[in-house]
This record gives sequence, C-alpha cells and structure tokens, in this order.
Amino acid sequence: MIRTLRASLALAVALSLTTSSFALAVGLPHLPKFGAEAQAAPQKLAPGEWPQAHSDVPADPDIRFGSLPNGMRFAIRRQTIPAGEAALRLRFDAGSLMETDAQQGLAHFLEHMAFNGSKAVPEGEMVKILERLGLAFGADTNAQTGFDQTVYKLDLPKTDEDTVDTSLKLLREAASELTIAQAAVDRERGVILSEERASDSPAYRVYKSRLEYLLAGQRMPDREPIGKVDIIQKAPADLIADFYRHYYRPERATIVAVGDFDPAAMEAKIRARFGDWKANGPAGPEPDLGKIKPRKTDARLLVEPGAPLGLQVTWVRPPDLRPDRLAKRRSDVVEGLGFAVLNRRLSALSRSPHPPFIAAGAFKTDQGHSAEVTMLNLIAQPDGWREALASVDQEERRAVQYGVRQDELDREIAEVRASAQAAVAGAATRRPAQIADEIVGSVGDQEVVTNPAEDLAFFEATVKGLKADAVSSALKASFAGEGPLVFMSSPKPVPGGEQAILSEYASTQKVAVAAPAAPHEVVWPYASFGTPGKVVETKEVADLDTVFVRFENGVRLTVKPTKFRDDEVLVRVNIGNGLQDLPKDRQSLAWFGNAFTEGGLKQIDNEDTERVLADKVYGARFAVGEDAFVLSGSTRTGDLPTEMQVLTAYVADPGWRTEAFKRQQTAGKTVHEQMEGTDGGVMSRELSGLLHGGDRRFTFPSRDDIAKAQPADLEAQVAPHLAKDPLEVVIVGDITVDKAVDAVARTFGSLPARQTPAPVPAGQRLVPFPAATAQPVDLTHKGRTDQAIGYVAWPTNDLWANPQQALETDILGEVLGLRLIDELREAQGVTYSPSVSYAHSLTWTGWGYLAASVEVPPAKLGGFYNDVAKIAADLRTKDVTPDELARAKKPRIDRLERSRVTNQYWLSELSGAQAEPRKLDFIRHIIPGTEQVTAADVKHAAELVLKDNKAFKLEVKPEK
Repeated sequence: MIRTLRASLALAVALSLTTSSFALAVGLPHLPKFGAEAQAAPQKLAPGEWPQAHSDVPADPDIRFGSLPNGMRFAIRRQTIPAGEAALRLRFDAGSLMETDAQQGLAHFLEHMAFNGSKAVPEGEMVKILERLGLAFGADTNAQTGFDQTVYKLDLPKTDEDTVDTSLKLLREAASELTIAQAAVDRERGVILSEERASDSPAYRVYKSRLEYLLAGQRMPDREPIGKVDIIQKAPADLIADFYRHYYRPERATIVAVGDFDPAAMEAKIRARFGDWKANGPAGPEPDLGKIKPRKTDARLLVEPGAPLGLQVTWVRPPDLRPDRLAKRRSDVVEGLGFAVLNRRLSALSRSPHPPFIAAGAFKTDQGHSAEVTMLNLIAQPDGWREALASVDQEERRAVQYGVRQDELDREIAEVRASAQAAVAGAATRRPAQIADEIVGSVGDQEVVTNPAEDLAFFEATVKGLKADAVSSALKASFAGEGPLVFMSSPKPVPGGEQAILSEYASTQKVAVAAPAAPHEVVWPYASFGTPGKVVETKEVADLDTVFVRFENGVRLTVKPTKFRDDEVLVRVNIGNGLQDLPKDRQSLAWFGNAFTEGGLKQIDNEDTERVLADKVYGARFAVGEDAFVLSGSTRTGDLPTEMQVLTAYVADPGWRTEAFKRQQTAGKTVHEQMEGTDGGVMSRELSGLLHGGDRRFTFPSRDDIAKAQPADLEAQVAPHLAKDPLEVVIVGDITVDKAVDAVARTFGSLPARQTPAPVPAGQRLVPFPAATAQPVDLTHKGRTDQAIGYVAWPTNDLWANPQQALETDILGEVLGLRLIDELREAQGVTYSPSVSYAHSLTWTGWGYLAASVEVPPAKLGGFYNDVAKIAADLRTKDVTPDELARAKKPRIDRLERSRVTNQYWLSELSGAQAEPRKLDFIRHIIPGTEQVTAADVKHAAELVLKDNKAFKLEVKPEK
C-alpha cells in the first residue's frame, strides 16, 4: 500500500508518540497534503461502499472487494505462500471515541467479552476451540481496541474446512451473538484492571499528558481506550450490551480474509455465515471530535520521574479529511521527501562529535481525525535541553529558509526507490497477516488499498523531474498552524518551569541561520578485499537443502537457498565464542554493542556510508551472543555483494569512533531511572543476572559501570576476536549457492587466515542457576503502588543432556501456561496475562529453566505462589487430560511448522551447525519428537522439574 512509501518518518514517529497497547491512533501516518484547506467532516461512505468508489486511485486488482446486502464489507485475497496458512480480521468502526461518559473503557471491555461466552459457545470455550485447531492464545488469537476501531485477529495455521468454518463461526458469534452475562463481566474486571496497571508507565503518562495538551478541549484525550478505573470496576453488563447493540452492526463491520484458499469459495462462506446478520435496534451516534482552538506560542512542562527528557514543538491544524485521490498522494510523497531530508540532517547532528541531543526527528501526522500536527521531537539529557531545543529549532528554520538541495533530494529518492523495488520483488511472498493488517489499516482512514507494483509506478511518476524547489515549498508550508506549542517531559523539575522553556524558545528564534554546507565527494572504499578466497571443501546436507563450504583461509560458509520470501536474503556472521570468551567476573560491555556499528568504518563514517550506498538495501547489526560475536544484516538478492562488503569491512577495518560510544553512554545516564519507573523495567534489568547466578557476563551494567566505561574497554573486549578468531558466515534466502559462495569468496574469503577452532575451557561454559528460595527475593520499583510481579523458576538442563526430555519439558511448560490462564485469568480474574517461559541452553553446560510469572497487585503475590505450587503438585501426581495435552501440543507444533518456512528460523538454527552437527539432528527431531510426547511424559517431566525444593522465587514490589 502507498502508506509504506511514507516510512521515512517512522523513526520520528517512534521517538515522539509513545502510546499504550490500547491507543492505536498513532502509527505510520497517512500524511495529508500540506497547506490544504481541511474539511469539516470526512466523506461518509454508504453502507458496503469502499473508498475506491470515490477515488481515482486504482485499487489492488488481486483483492476481491465487496459487500453483503446488510452493509457488511469484505476483502478477500488469495496468498498461497506459505502454503496452507491464512489470516482473518474482523474490524468494527467502534472504539473508545463512541463511548458515552458512563461507558469509558467499555469498548475495550466488550472486546474481552467476545472471548467470554456467546449463544453457541459457552464461556471459556472459545479459546480452547481455537487451541484445538492449533491457534495459540495471544500469538494467533487476539484483539485490539483503539480510539475508532476494534479488530479481532485470527491467524490460521491450516486452511482446511474445519479450521476455516470454525473460525468464521467464532467471528460471527463475536459480531452479534455475545451473551455478556453479568457473572462473566464480574469475573473479567480484574483481568482488565491488570491490563490497566501494566500499561500505566511513565512513557504512557507522558503520552496522555501531551495528547491532552495538543488537543485541548477535544474528545480524543478524554477517551483513552483503557477507560476509567471506577467504570471498569462497577459498570453493569447491560451498559456494555448497550454499546454492543449500537456499534457492532453489519454496516460498521469489515471482514478481511487473506490466505491459501479459493477466493470465490471464501466469499461464499462469508455470505453464508454473515448474510443473515441484522442490526438490533437503532444505530449509535457518530462522536463529535471537537474543533481546534486558536492558540499562540505556549509551553507545558510535565515532571515525570522515570521518563527521559523529551521535548516537542508542535503546530496544530484542523484535520485534512479529503478523499484519497492521486493528487493528494502526490503531495504526500513530495512532502514526505522534504521531511526525510530534514530528518537526515538531524541524524547527522546526533552523530556529530558533540551531539546536542540523543535523538531527534520531524514529521507530520493525523491525530485520530481530530487534528493534523507537524512536530519537531527530541530526546536529550535533562540538563542539556536548552542546547537541544536551540539545535532542532535552528535546523528546522534552516530547512524552511533555505530549502533542500537537489543532491539531498536525490539521495532520499534513491532510498525510497530501493525500498519500493524491494517491496515489489517480495510482494508474492508477503505473509497473509501482513497483507490483512494493511487492508484493515486502510479502512479507518478510508484509503484505497494498492499493491507494491502500483506504488512503485506511482512513486516513479511523482519523482520524475522533481526539483528541490517543489519539495522545499511543501516542507515550508507544513510548519504552520496554531502554536507552536512546546511540550516538555522531564524526569526532574526544570528551574523556571514553563516560562523558562518559552524564554529559551523565543531566544533561539532570534538566532540567524546559515545555508547548509554542500556535501563532499565520497566513494565506497571497500569494494575489494584482494584476491578472492579459494574453496577447499564443500558438503551437502541434502535433506535440509543446505550446503557447507570451507575456504582456504578457514572461513566457513553455510548456505540455504529458499523461496520463503522473494528477494530476501539474511546474513549472519559468527566470530569466536562470544560471551564464552569474556571473563565471568567482569561486566560485559555487550550493552554498548550498538556503538560498534555506529562507530562506522576506518575509511568512511556512517553518514557517508549511508549516502554512498543510498540505492542499496543492506544492514549491519552487532551483538555479543552466547556462542559468538555476531554481525548480521538483511538485503535483497542483487545487493548481497554490497551486504558482504559492509559486514567484512566491520570485521577487517572497524572505525571505533569514540563519539559513537559516548553517545550511547550519554543515553545510558538515565536508563536506570527509566527502568525503575515500572515493575517490568526492574524485572528486565535484574532477571538475566539472577538466573545466571550473578555471572557478570549476564548482568545489566550498573550506573557506575556505564559512567566509567571507556571506548578502549569495548575495543579490548571485541577487537582481538574480530582480528583472528574462527569465522562462520550463514546465508539464507533467495540466493543460489554459487552466488553466495562468490560473494563470500570476494569478501571474507579474501581475509588473512583465521585461527583453527579450539574447545572452550569447561569452566567458561559453567553458569550457576540460583539456589531455591524459601521466601522470594525482593526487588522494588518506583512506579504505582498497585503494580507487582511474581516469578518462580525451576532449573532444568541443557539441550544436549537429553534432547527428547527437553521437548517433554517444553510441553510441560505449555500445559503449565494453560493451567495458569484457566486459574488466574479465567477463574480468579486477577491478571491479564500470566506467562510461562522455558529454555534449554545449547551453550552453557547443565543450564536451563522453566518459569512462571504474573502481574498482580502486591497483596495477590502470595496467592500466585500458592496457586503455582498447587498446579505443580497436580502435574506431578496426575496425568493431564487428552484434550489438555492436545491443546498444549498442537499450537506449539503448528508454530514450529510455520517458523520452518521463514528465513529467520533457518538463519538461527543453522548458525554454528558446522561446528556442532547435533544441531542438524535436533532440527530433524524437534517436530516428530514433540508429536510423540505423551501424558505420561508430561507427568514424568513435572516430577523431574517442578520440585518445591528447587524453586527460585522472585518478586518486584513498589518501594515503601
């Protein structure tokens, strides 16, 4: 869809508009025409009508659009890759904006009730029915409520008649047949209150405060989808049913079906299932979203401990609600290119030797059809906001006054073109869920759904002969409207408060700006690494369609050609032994890994690399893995040579620029305060170190560790391994073996000889699991007093100790998860999402675990530990039922089968397989081994693992 061509603003959106999982109004925006006169209201489509009826934009011809006599719309598309999969979406024009004052939060509450009983499906049975079909709760069965929509999602692992018919039946039940019983409503209150608690973070509070400030007096800030706690606690069932009758109506519904099926047959099924649906009672009114108020330059300060310092300068205008037409899309593209240039300049400032901010971006977006905003956004250190504000303001005014240069514009055109070309090449192998979500995303904005080929053709026509002056004019026109409004969120008070912010903004506005400097000439210096390496050994693993190659210099290459995604190639480079090579008693600097790639290359920095390779698709990421130092990237088939050149250059000639390390160090100054603002933040900081017995390779760096770290320390930990350690390249995707071998021969194969692999000392592979605790280890957070997490973990073993037993323990974990959901969510209603996790290390001798966790109020923690103990005892002493075993195994097996038709799966699983051939055996065994797990096996696993005297307990509670 054309909205993907606006993705140059994605980083800015992500930086500035953090929302909760409920507030779906902010995403990759539809960027309206700048300077256009906004309409008072969007064009109202007739029941059953699609936007293309009033547009000159050609709709995707591969999608079957239509409607039923009752007004319900449908969109159906056949997608045969992956074979046998499908995605169903049922969308309602019904969200929190439609709620009355007394119903705040009930649109979301109703979404929950869709899983809690209907005329044909008793309460508690819907999820179980889907599990029997292989759909995992949460992963494949989900729903979301936003400001203006509610969407139900089913990702089907199979498209047999039973799976499709049952899924359509359940969606039909949700549409009109819900019982919404009072007892079921009462049981669900605690689940929703848990969701509200978990969402209420410093970032969410900043988001809410900013939205209220920007849209003052309008409806949207007063209708957060999660609603009001007192209403959630007390609302009667009939108030939820009232919303249901008024807004779950066929004329407000759209069903989307994408997958491996016959479109005509799917249409017939939809017509048969939904054709008799009739609305019950009068329709609900459309909400009055309110109007933008006249406002002058103003400032708002929010002091929010635990949040980073963020500052936004925003111009607010009435929303642009014109229909989706080609002329509007052309202006969108032109405008978006202007913002891309401005964001590129801001990115360069953030990478400078003395950056004035941590990150910054600029964009324009629609806010829930309530307003159109242009925003400058930045994140800075709390004491550096003045310099940051001045820098971003002056860069914006430089762009407005002097415009963009033609060379800058051409660069952005090249990048967007490369992305659009990649989208076209991969269009035939997009996943059904991706396509379905794109179609659903277009409905609320009344946009015409297009395909990647049309998007590329439209983009090329738009940019043909496009001059910088036109882009400059569009960018300049965007910085207009009410305000500008300056919003700052700070973790600590700001001397002088809002007046100081206004004064600083007024002061920086008086500073004259100069024209941007012209770029210097640059060429890519890593096109050759010398004489291509020679292949000395080739082995074929026929049953896995994989080839192992060894070069004369010791570099190993693993290649798996696939057709899972057209024009997608994934690359992973494993060097040395990763964490196994680092000392156990010294803090790992893996946290600073991003500074390695941001440090660029010795002969060219990142800014120039991105400029000279603007027409290429490539990536470069660095991480310290458990068993290797890892460089990775994704590319398209034709750009594999460039991808290999980039990754090889990082191994052979890294830049180690100090400023990149210092930038990450600066960002880390407040990371502890941010983590301490929520129970989940504290858990994510502490858990890895605790589960690995305090081994410093796994602990999160302390404030002191971050402050005292030096760039030379990171170089000392990594550089020796890059220079000489054994090196393995794994390439998976749309590539031939010959082309992969040639690309590696000309890059990594040309490097000096690598060391021969040597065994890791046994002591380096030993990592302790924490001892059992009679009482939970106590951690504290600084967030809400009703937020707490309970956690319990039992030691298991590494994978290689007994692979089949590991699979049996995995199914035990799945059963434990089902039991916790049944008890804590369905029966007690005390939490939104109890979770179970498990792992069996391929690296650390004897290390593995099975764990359960829950988010509850502090007073409920004791009950959680008691419930877990009771469930564990039951699993140790009784066989699970055949139905429970099936509901645990089938979703897991289906997930495994689906993952095996992705390049990501094979990149991970084949990594290290040349040195550890047992990996190949386990790849072959994992599905049949899971299929053969019996109830007796689960009971035996529980007897081995779920021992009370082995349980490590941990809780995160609010500070007293």
